[in-house]
Amino acid sequence: MTTTPTDDAASSSTGPGTTRDSAAHDSATPDGTAVQDTAAELADAMTRAIKRIRRRTSERLEPYGITPGQGRALRTLAHAPGCELPDRAMRLGDLAERLHIAPRSATTVVDALEEAGLVERTPDPADRRAVRIVLTAAGRSAVERIGQVRHEVAQEYFGPINPADQDVLLRALRSAETAYAATTPPRRTAPPGAAR
Repeated sequence: MTTTPTDDAASSSTGPGTTRDSAAHDSATPDGTAVQDTAAELADAMTRAIKRIRRRTSERLEPYGITPGQGRALRTLAHAPGCELPDRAMRLGDLAERLHIAPRSATTVVDALEEAGLVERTPDPADRRAVRIVLTAAGRSAVERIGQVRHEVAQEYFGPINPADQDVLLRALRSAETAYAATTPPRRTAPPGAAR
């Protein structure tokens, strides 16, 4: 993944002792006084952090032949109750919903995981039209590797921040997410009868 000019400019203007692009982050009151837009600056910082963490995670997973999207799918499957039991494992449609992707995209991800021997499709005993996705032993091993990579990358990025500040940041982001979820309508789900 290449770094965009925006990433470079943003990262170079936010280090200690450097100045921000005030036009991008400040607004003015009616009398012309500049007001710092902290929320927008925080959103920019989060976007940069996410891009850097995703890029590094992708680089670390590449030797295992796992993309970040496949990693998310494996972790989601691993956290489903009964993920190793054909009659309790997650349905394809449920996986798509949890990942916030279209059922067709979930099918593509599962195809690749199945080809790699990390999951198996099994018929749903309760509904012949539905398919359940079961983690294989290799899939469980991959989930452990992914967890280790995620831990390492997170430590590299957030390690320089003291634990107390990490706790404050985590609480703030959780509060923001809770408030946002409470006031934002849920995403549209697939219509009844769509691919499962």
